[in-house]
Amino acid sequence: MSMSEVTSQDMYRILDIMIRELGALPVDQRRRVLATVLTFFGHSDQPIASVTALPVRSSESQLTLIADRSFSEDRSISPKEFLSAKQPQTDIERVACLAYYLTHYRATPLFKTLELSKLNTEAAQVKFANAATAVELATKRGFLTTSVQGNKQITSMCEQFVQHLPDHAAAREAMSQLARRRRARRNGRAEGKSK
Repeated sequence: MSMSEVTSQDMYRILDIMIRELGALPVDQRRRVLATVLTFFGHSDQPIASVTALPVRSSESQLTLIADRSFSEDRSISPKEFLSAKQPQTDIERVACLAYYLTHYRATPLFKTLELSKLNTEAAQVKFANAATAVELATKRGFLTTSVQGNKQITSMCEQFVQHLPDHAAAREAMSQLARRRRARRNGRAEGKSK
């Protein structure tokens, strides 16, 4: 992909991966990795603390602020900030965002409905009318899947959807592309079996 082809969605997808991976490192190792990356790209003359985010449009400023905070010491994105930046529009989308947050920011890849409800409260969101129904619908929509001992976990579709938010059109398009690829694979397997 050339520099002219890089979209804000590409930037946020890469940023999300970096935040997730760097967040798992101790602070000193995180600084070392960041310094190495800056050196690689010819920015070694800038101290890490002074590195600013890429220029963004004003509609993206809230997510950029969150990204900036993620690179500072001992500071994580709160669930309230995360949901505010992602702007879910339905209970199903909110479940997807909460599940994503649990998985990537709380290192809880397996969870139950109660944990999602507690995180929803912590994020100062409107209480679910029926959390179990919202989780069930998110599962039917393909955002969650059943795991061991009645736990749920996020799917790759959920990952793609949440990473594209708050751009709902891009998030829906990512889901459509995944669904088309899955149908094509299924049809390809069915054709292979019928031969």
